[in-house]
Amino acid sequence: MARVALAGVRKVYDNGFVAVENATFDIHDGELMVLVGPSGCGKSTLLRMIAGLETVTSGTITIGDRVVNDVPPKQRDVAMVFQRSDHTPHNPIHVPPKQRDIAMVFQNYALYPHMSVYDNMAFGLKLRHLSKEEIDQRVRRSASMLGLETVLARKPRQLSGGQRQRVALGRALVREPAAFLLDEPLSNLDAKLRLQTRAEIARLHQRLTATMIYVTHDQIEAMTLGQRIVVLDAGRIQQIDTPLNLYRHPANRFVAGFIGSPPMNFIEGRVDDGRFVANDGSIALPVRQIAKRGPVVLGIRPEHIMIGRNGTSATFTLDLIEPVGNEVFVYATAGGNQIVARVPPQDMPQIGRPIDLTFDAKSLHFFEPESGTRMA
Repeated sequence: MARVALAGVRKVYDNGFVAVENATFDIHDGELMVLVGPSGCGKSTLLRMIAGLETVTSGTITIGDRVVNDVPPKQRDVAMVFQRSDHTPHNPIHVPPKQRDIAMVFQNYALYPHMSVYDNMAFGLKLRHLSKEEIDQRVRRSASMLGLETVLARKPRQLSGGQRQRVALGRALVREPAAFLLDEPLSNLDAKLRLQTRAEIARLHQRLTATMIYVTHDQIEAMTLGQRIVVLDAGRIQQIDTPLNLYRHPANRFVAGFIGSPPMNFIEGRVDDGRFVANDGSIALPVRQIAKRGPVVLGIRPEHIMIGRNGTSATFTLDLIEPVGNEVFVYATAGGNQIVARVPPQDMPQIGRPIDLTFDAKSLHFFEPESGTRMA
């Protein structure tokens, strides 16, 4: 496995659109790093530049001890990108093998429909002219890791979606590359299969201690899989940190709102004389975390809001109740401010009636109104 490093990487398309701006970070040898952000934030473009499927406008990408900006991708990496709507690879571009030494898994499985699972997994190794004994050993070892031993003779059409995705993972795994690149590999699976396959990827990483770079728009996937997470928005890195630190100490309002489900609540207002007052005057709370006076945006996560009244309470109107088993999501408004609280199951007022909600004073966040930067 290998360390992957990006230094000042920038991608500008011919029409002037800046897809990635000054991306600088390291993926440690054996680390599972997740790139997360909304659609169009540049995460897949970054991954494709690491793979060599996109050119780098400026900056450097290093895999191991080699700068790979001008190194072409391997034949299989390119061939997986060119596919028909039925996921049949075609028109592969032939380039010299063993170039960047990475393996990429795409959202579309891109399996050869006329080949068995065994032959799909073995195909790239045959192109590298490995011996039959070595190919068989690698395929069967990877199939055992992924629970595919009993389906090696089947064709892709005879497999479930989860099995097909595992075959795509196995096809990458047999390569024994320096790094694995995974571009939203679970997007085509239903919720149950996503959960199962996500756990399989986590176990696989623990077993291999492999360098993995995983792209997703799903912040739950990011939080559960990543040892560290790169949060992107509009082509710029917003924060790089562990999942827990991202959740507890977001660098700005974007990260605070993107990480967490339901997302953090925000209320615009100002702080004067140790009190936060919403702009419309509907909410007033004593605050201790921030000495600055003036406009701020208060943030609080749903689980830090309780039903009841004490020194940091406000009265809202109950809009909606969503029971989800062991907890309840409570939606309420005060003036023009809508919030959601995550509380244990309990007796509730009727919809449309007043409800007192208490904010945990130790869990308040404050952000600059203009820049969104976290103040406290």
